[in-house]
Order: sequence, then C-alpha cells, then structure tokens
Amino acid sequence: MATSLPPLHSVANRPPRLDHAHYIGLARYFLTICTRNRRPLFQNPHVAELARDQLLRGAEEEHFAVLAYCFMPDHVHLLAEAQAHTSDLLRFARTWKQRSAVRVRAAIDADLWQDGFYDHALRREEDSLAIAAYIVANPVRAGLVKSVTDYSYSGSSLYSLNELAEISPRRD
Repeated sequence: MATSLPPLHSVANRPPRLDHAHYIGLARYFLTICTRNRRPLFQNPHVAELARDQLLRGAEEEHFAVLAYCFMPDHVHLLAEAQAHTSDLLRFARTWKQRSAVRVRAAIDADLWQDGFYDHALRREEDSLAIAAYIVANPVRAGLVKSVTDYSYSGSSLYSLNELAEISPRRD
C-alpha cells in the first residue's frame, strides 16, 4: 500500500505550528520573528518604525496587549496577551507581517519577513512582567546599548521602558 508524502514546499522550513484552535482565546505568547535571510533591516530606523506602527495597530485591532517588543537588527521579540475570547494570535501575526511587509517593500524595496515564526504559549505560572523585562533587555545583553532605556526599538503598550528597566537585570 502506497503512502502519500507531504507536499514539498517551504512548510518544511517553517517552525512547527499547533492546531489553530490553540491560538484563539485568552492566552499569552512569546514570539520571535526573523527577517528574510536574517538581514539587519531593523538597523534602519524607518523600517523599525514602520514595523512597530503596524505591530501596535494590529494588536489593537485583534485585541492583544503588547506587553513588550524589541526589534533587534535581524529579528523581533514580542510578548502579546490576548484581551478577548475571540483574539486570534495567528490572524494577528499574519496581518501584522503582511501590512509591515507591504510598507517596507514600498519604502526600501526589500522583503521583510521569513516564513512563519517561533512561538511559546506561556503557562499560568510564568511571570509576564519578568519575560517582558527579559525581552527589552535583549539589546543590553547583545552589547548594543548600556541601558534598556537607551534603545529606541523596544517598548510596550502597557509599561514604560523605565518600569521594565527596573525589573531587568543590570549589566555591569
């Protein structure tokens, strides 16, 4: 008896995805999304602003709070919390990536995102504020800046960078 093989296309290169039902409803997610070919596109302030603006717009439309985001040169970290039982993380991520990609292509004629993204659904016992602080401290750990508040491409829709910096480990 012959077995059917999965189709050969870029799905094999994408991070594995849970069933769609796992991404709907009240939950918190830690995402990492890389730029196409890990190009350092977010070193361009205009590109980072375009992507950030679409992130915050999409989050509001899809009923997500952005607890923290950090645009590193070639990837972005995001901690998002669903605010409604109908919140859909996959729709939110797809919409954000599409809108920001269109704007970046118009601005600098470059492909912005790789296919897919990495996600982690937080458990109840995982501390959102500590994870948010960890996210915004990425540029400090990478040696890009000395302080969380010195980095222009991090933020939150709920907390100030000063609040998150108080939680972040200090780099000596």
